[in-house]
Amino acid sequence: MSRFATIAIVGRPNVGKSTLFNRLVGKRLALVDDQPGVTRDRREGDGKLLGLEFRIVDTAGFEDHDAATLPGRMRVQTEKAVREADAALFMIDGRAGVTPLDEEIARWLRSEDTPIILLVNKAEGKQGENGLMESYSLGFDNPIALSAEHGEGVVDLFDALRPIVEAYDAAEAEALSPPVGDEEDEDAPLGPMKLAIVGRPNAGKSTLINRMIGEDRLITGPEAGITRDSIRVDWQWEKDGEVHEIQLFDTAGMRKRAKVVDKLEKLSVADALHAVDFAEVVVLLLDATKGLEAQDLRIADKVLQEGRALIVALNKWDIAEDPSALFNGVRTALDDGLSQVKGVPVLSISGATGKGIDTLVRVAFEQREIWTNRVSTARLNRWFEGAVTANPPPAPGGKRIKLRYITQARTRPPTFVVFGSRTDALPGSYERYLVNGMRKELGFQGVPVRLNFRNSRNPYDE
Repeated sequence: MSRFATIAIVGRPNVGKSTLFNRLVGKRLALVDDQPGVTRDRREGDGKLLGLEFRIVDTAGFEDHDAATLPGRMRVQTEKAVREADAALFMIDGRAGVTPLDEEIARWLRSEDTPIILLVNKAEGKQGENGLMESYSLGFDNPIALSAEHGEGVVDLFDALRPIVEAYDAAEAEALSPPVGDEEDEDAPLGPMKLAIVGRPNAGKSTLINRMIGEDRLITGPEAGITRDSIRVDWQWEKDGEVHEIQLFDTAGMRKRAKVVDKLEKLSVADALHAVDFAEVVVLLLDATKGLEAQDLRIADKVLQEGRALIVALNKWDIAEDPSALFNGVRTALDDGLSQVKGVPVLSISGATGKGIDTLVRVAFEQREIWTNRVSTARLNRWFEGAVTANPPPAPGGKRIKLRYITQARTRPPTFVVFGSRTDALPGSYERYLVNGMRKELGFQGVPVRLNFRNSRNPYDE
């Protein structure tokens, strides 16, 4: 059972579903644009309305197309969202009035068991009032006049949702109430791992996530660029009798910047980069039939600049030609192109068959552990003294650089501060020497390491 009641928003394209979704979650999570059909996959968020808390689901605009087409596959996802929801908000455009497609959607919704609340959006003004009157013909009780953009009508929406949410909360509390005498488990598990899948268009990101979770949760197909929003999917990975919580993030394909001219694609790429910022571990998915391209290195460099743990996965391995040579070529190209981080894991997988997925997830947890590792100050400075003694800093201009001690300022990513004198004159080659030593001796292989320098100035110098 989910923690909150689930509410789905449905309707034909461009009636304002994503605008309402953003208002209820309090953030601009869903992409919004004037053109119809922006939303494709289901997008979920934590909704709040005047004290009510619930899970809100934004769906693709309902269209009457063959199930084999992209709009048809989008409709299948919308139908599934409604059947899994505790209630559905059916939205129409008050200015446009009731359309034949609205009537078709209404017939379908009346055949479902899910409770339906009819919303007439854009209802402000005389034209909106006409649409509100027409909406009674759809056969639902008490349509709600709403302006998702300006927040009008939210009190009426609250009154309609409250009995549904409160009934769910009561059932949830009864189901989860522990027996008398039970004590809370002291060994509380760590938070779920946040794992983002990124890459160029049509690399197989959505197919991989569907295979991971064992259901067709995300829309897939031969068309490049199907995914637009960054979609979060909660998943439980079972291994050796243990259950591990994971939040998977599917993202839009990222093409070379010069090729991105469409406004929607720019918004999609920005949303994908936001998902990278939120993630702990990022999987860069490559198409093994196309190999490694310059754009892949740009994406990898962006991930590392953001300080995230990176894994490179060669997808479609089951149909790759000369896989051994391909793997070695990618490994060499990564070592040359990502010289700032050595030892980034490279794995071969297949989203279509499931090959290598368990290994991918296991390595992701290992990289997160390295990414969050903290070294004791005593051990850190023992290593530091040995490294400085073995290779003392240079003396540019005949003036000595003295490095005194090091401390770990933070994790996620591992960040260190070195204190000394004249550290601003230290060459980049010596900084790389220290970072490489940390990777080898302290176990920070394959994750970004940040090293900062501070001058410890003597207050009596003057």
